[in-house]
This record gives sequence, C-alpha cells and structure tokens, in this order.
Amino acid sequence: SVSSKQRVAGLDFIPGLQPVLSLSKMDQTLAIYQQILTSLHSRNVVQISNDLENLRDLLHLLASSKSCPLPPARGLETFESLGGVLEASLYSTEVVALSRLQAALQDMLRRLDLSPGC
Repeated sequence: SVSSKQRVAGLDFIPGLQPVLSLSKMDQTLAIYQQILTSLHSRNVVQISNDLENLRDLLHLLASSKSCPLPPARGLETFESLGGVLEASLYSTEVVALSRLQAALQDMLRRLDLSPGC
C-alpha cells in the first residue's frame, strides 16, 4: 500500500491532495488524471479512464444546470516530456496515480454535497 501523501521522485506531476473547491477545478483535476491514466497504456486503467470521462460529462451537465458552463480543462502542459518517467516507473506511477485519484474523488464527493460554485 502506498500513501497518497507519499512523495515518489519524478511523480510530482500527479495532483496531490489540494482542496477542489469548484466544478471547474474538479473538471481540471479529472482531466489531468484521465490524461495520466491514458498514457500508462495499462489494461488495468482503461475502464477507470472511461469512467473519468463519464464523470467529467456529468460535471458538465451539473454546471449547465447551474448556468455556469465550464471552460475547457487544461491538461498537463509538460506532459510530453514525462515519457521517460512513465517508462522507467510505470508501476509506481500507476499505484500513486490511482491512490491519489481515490483521495481526490472522495474529496469531490464531499464537496458536491456542499453545492460548490462554478
């Protein structure tokens, strides 16, 4: 078991535990995780990546119902240069990303109960 707070060298591009206070920040966070998981080329995370896409669609519907359309989510800008990190530590990247994603989703669930802003 790897703690979501644990820092693994070279994996700082994976979002940590920062509060997600708005729908647009939630969408941004999910887009980054989706980009990371898609790049892993692991059969283990294909369905999770698809589920993240569905969650992002639901967030967009929620935002529309609140009359606050979400701006396009920005992915990781330096992601192309991380290919070497991913190849060298594929398993560690997957474990840390999934652990942090789980924590982020739990935080989002709590925040959605509080009716976050745009």
